[in-house]
Amino acid sequence: MIRLMVGLGNPGAEYEATRHNAGFWWLEAVARALKATLHTERGYQGKLARVNTPTGALWLLEPQTFMNLSGKSVAALARFYKIAPDEILVAHDELDLPPGEMKLKQGGSHAGHNGLRDIHAQLGATDYWRLRLGIGHPGVKAEVVNYVLGKPAAEHREAIAAAIDRSLGALDALLAGDTAKATMQLHTTKPPRPKPARPASATPQSPAVSSDTDLPLTRPAAKNAM
Repeated sequence: MIRLMVGLGNPGAEYEATRHNAGFWWLEAVARALKATLHTERGYQGKLARVNTPTGALWLLEPQTFMNLSGKSVAALARFYKIAPDEILVAHDELDLPPGEMKLKQGGSHAGHNGLRDIHAQLGATDYWRLRLGIGHPGVKAEVVNYVLGKPAAEHREAIAAAIDRSLGALDALLAGDTAKATMQLHTTKPPRPKPARPASATPQSPAVSSDTDLPLTRPAAKNAM
């Protein structure tokens, strides 16, 4: 049974529409579907809502610590309410899936995702559930930072939003602890693939600036945003 649902992202208006905030987009959609309101809870360094369900209390959490410190928020809440790792679902952006696709899995490595890396470290476990929301890949490893901290093209944003809408159909199964049914519902619908993102401009750009958001990556907050 899932008792804690977490969406990963970065706080602040400058990050709100960026690919790295796909987890926030998902959690906010879940909150709307469950008629819950997220409130800032400083003790857990996040935005939090409690939902009463037939199977017990469900917590919705958006860490406000910036991406690479997400585990501090998740672990603080999990410890206080005695929520086991396998009762936690974390939604996050996934470079290895195209926009519009998503996959549910339990356990595994963090695969270089710094939000998951910190959750691994703070929980001391890897067997929590992950909902991987495809955002696509820029095609070049050196462009990943600017890519995830940039805004998706309109067709990609629409594809991600459509995937999030489809995922809400699996909420009942997730809340009932029927992860096999939820997995089938999430994986069986194959959306049409959106057009690939335009190649990055050939004009050299400073590595300290995001090409899409003009955010200085050397600011303390931006260092943690990855």
